[in-house]
Amino acid sequence: MAKEIERKFLVQGDTWRDLAEGHYYCQGYVATQGKQTVRVRIIGEQGYLTLKGPVVGMSRSEFEYEIPTVDAQAMLAELCQKPFVEKNRYRIPMAAVVWEVDEFLGENQGLILAEVELSHVGQTIELPTWIGQEVTGDPRYYNSNLVKNPFRDWGLSKNP
Repeated sequence: MAKEIERKFLVQGDTWRDLAEGHYYCQGYVATQGKQTVRVRIIGEQGYLTLKGPVVGMSRSEFEYEIPTVDAQAMLAELCQKPFVEKNRYRIPMAAVVWEVDEFLGENQGLILAEVELSHVGQTIELPTWIGQEVTGDPRYYNSNLVKNPFRDWGLSKNP
């Protein structure tokens, strides 16, 4: 079974922008019961189907499969809740980890988050200067919840 162990942070400032090129992501979520998620995502010309279990601390089960892009497009159109989560993702290698900075677009424009995947729960990491408040475990920042409660509806004009 695949495990995802990650920490999530708000991003402050713009110094991270020169460290990587962004790639456009469009993703949607199939309605589920409980705390599991089924995500459909298109990155460039490739589709993905991802199933995730409930979050326990900072980890959860994750299974991701490549699928034909035409299938992903159909699933997004016919099966996924709206609005979609759209973002540009920047992958920034630093020390022994890769930071993924998500600059959200559309309904979630103005929100910028950084995630880092860990090899184990107790792994220590050095935080770059552009990392702000940790929001690991705050369900408002789960991509699946940004569909139901988009950032634009939070009443904030920039990262909280």
